[in-house]
Amino acid sequence: MPQYNAPINDMQFVLHDWLKLSDHYQKLGLQDFDPELVNEILMQGSKFAEEVIAPLNREGDEQGAKLIDGNVITPDGFAEAYKEYVANGWNAMLGSADYEGQDLPNTIAVPVHEMLDSANVSWRLTGMLNESAILAMTKHANEELKNTYLAKLISGEWAGTMCLTEPHAGTDLSLLSTKAVPNEDGSFSITGNKIFISSGDHEWTDNILHLVLARLPDAPPGVKGISLFLAPKFLPLDDGSIGPRNAVTVGSIEKKMGLKASPTCVMNFDQAHGFLVGEANNGLACMFTMMNDARFQVGLQGLGIVEASYQGALTYARERLQSRAPQGAQEKDKKADPIIHQPDVRRMLLTQKAIGEGCRALALLYAQQMDIERFGDDTSKHTAKNVISFLTPIVKGFMTDMATEMSNLGVQVYGGHGFIREWGMEQLVRDARITQLYEGTNGIQALDLISRKLARDKGTMLEDTFALFTSKIEQMNDAAAKAQATDLLKEWFDTATELKKQNAVDLSGTAYDFMHYSAYCLLGVIWLSMADRAQQSDNPSIQSGKQNTCKFFLKRLLPKKDLFKANLFNGADDLMAVTDGEFDYQ
Repeated sequence: MPQYNAPINDMQFVLHDWLKLSDHYQKLGLQDFDPELVNEILMQGSKFAEEVIAPLNREGDEQGAKLIDGNVITPDGFAEAYKEYVANGWNAMLGSADYEGQDLPNTIAVPVHEMLDSANVSWRLTGMLNESAILAMTKHANEELKNTYLAKLISGEWAGTMCLTEPHAGTDLSLLSTKAVPNEDGSFSITGNKIFISSGDHEWTDNILHLVLARLPDAPPGVKGISLFLAPKFLPLDDGSIGPRNAVTVGSIEKKMGLKASPTCVMNFDQAHGFLVGEANNGLACMFTMMNDARFQVGLQGLGIVEASYQGALTYARERLQSRAPQGAQEKDKKADPIIHQPDVRRMLLTQKAIGEGCRALALLYAQQMDIERFGDDTSKHTAKNVISFLTPIVKGFMTDMATEMSNLGVQVYGGHGFIREWGMEQLVRDARITQLYEGTNGIQALDLISRKLARDKGTMLEDTFALFTSKIEQMNDAAAKAQATDLLKEWFDTATELKKQNAVDLSGTAYDFMHYSAYCLLGVIWLSMADRAQQSDNPSIQSGKQNTCKFFLKRLLPKKDLFKANLFNGADDLMAVTDGEFDYQ
């Protein structure tokens, strides 16, 4: 398994030079978070990711999670690493100070989360879901539930899960059948089965809090009749200590393609005690608070895997000797040249680099909008929320598609060695694949983008996103690059506006193309903006590297947008013309 080294220099460039964090924090009244503090947190986060979490990754994949006597046991070292994580306060970064959290800006926490995803995405998944549970509880739970559970979730003393999916109800939650019957004491008895529950059980914490979607007896049909409940593994006593075991059990652990160290559980609720979160029959809205955060976090998983694969491929390409470079011998004292001198290997490495660095900038721009939504005034919060809503399916869908594509390139750089388990590259391919599926498949993300965020919206999400990227262009100095970025962004905006006129079937047929078209256009603007800013960088490697990588992206990758654009206005007739029998000639 290649050694992971956090890309601190690139993160600092994006945060300080491109996003201008000092100005950003000043506007939000967060002056205490100066560059020195940000850099110190990044350095400590990188140390933890590199030295504690990354070494567990390959052995965790080999051991996997196990179900023993009804309890889940994770691989050696995982629980101990979590206890160190909690003891050092990492779990509390985004938690409210009212419940012993640190209230750090997302722009500080997100880079640390990316490092953990690169180091060991299986290990990171439990903490990721806990943060999403904290967000849902913070926004929707009543004061009694917050006072009982929230501080322990934020500290990491207890962990949280999200229990949505049932064997017959995945994307279509209107089919959900788990029941919640009121009890005389104001609690509810929850009965049903949930599948694909990440970290449904483990030995990391004393208690696990399950956020469960279920129906009340008098609930209306469909998604309007879904409520959200909190069902702890152990019921707490009045003094906050652990009480009796709740009627929540693990039926089995799924045998999976990847993320083998992370337990994916079948959870059984047999009249389990639960407590209503938010209003009755408004559970889906409450759960979407958690789910949308998780979708961004899954996008970060994709980015983390891209970075890990790139680092592994780069290290191997510098060391692997094969043949002579076509431009002539590069290291004449050796029997052959390192394969990094081969143009086709450089094509693969630069593709990984350009996608990874572009997606990192997009993720941190998104995190900046999350800061504004949390700490800004009412007007700026509303605008930031619109941008976040529009970008969420792009971040989740595109970044995870790239995780699979880029990790496959990593295997390709290794050649036959990449196919062998001991090198660690094939694990990244397996781990990446689930990111395209959970928290809503990428096809669902594309449909969400083109139907809800574009066609059904009154245009404000698109316009606010356009305005944000326009503001980045306005900060550019190079006139030619500025004009190129302006034209590219206008093309995207005009195309999206025209696309809104299509009917629902045609929109569905072109949704995936629009998601990728949007991603390449927006990354093009980001790269032009970053390359412009890099001209003033004090780091000579950043200064030249950003500009050269930008040139590669514009020449080799940006033209992909035209392929996706070509499909946007072709309609769905060809998709619907094939009859059911014609698929297999029956």
